[in-house]
Amino acid sequence: MNVYKLSPTVGVAGQIRPEIIPQIAEAGFKVLINNRPDGEEPGQPSSADIAAAAKAAGLEYHYLPVTAMDFPGPAVDQMADFFDDEDRPVFAFCRTGTRCTNLWVVTRDVDAQDEAAAQARGIGFDLSMAARVI
Repeated sequence: MNVYKLSPTVGVAGQIRPEIIPQIAEAGFKVLINNRPDGEEPGQPSSADIAAAAKAAGLEYHYLPVTAMDFPGPAVDQMADFFDDEDRPVFAFCRTGTRCTNLWVVTRDVDAQDEAAAQARGIGFDLSMAARVI
């Protein structure tokens, strides 16, 4: 599992499978966020399967799908609240981690967005979605 740490309490990744969710909990994450719409790709685990595995592992789970077409989506304020809650470390995933990272960048305070964008680009993420709304 490749986890990209965007901050001490925010990690993002590409698509996960239910069987690795216990590892996410063991790594200290408390909140699991799925930013990937169900059925985006054949064979992808459903939100229901991820939710069941998250519950079994003791993780709080949120299904907040976003696409490039509706970015940043209707739950952007909720995402900001999750990303800013240092008492509940967040693990967010989508197909590659790019949408989650773009969401993290756009939800940073205006004075922190440049630094967040530089960090994300340094990891190798494309921030073209964030660039449309910043």
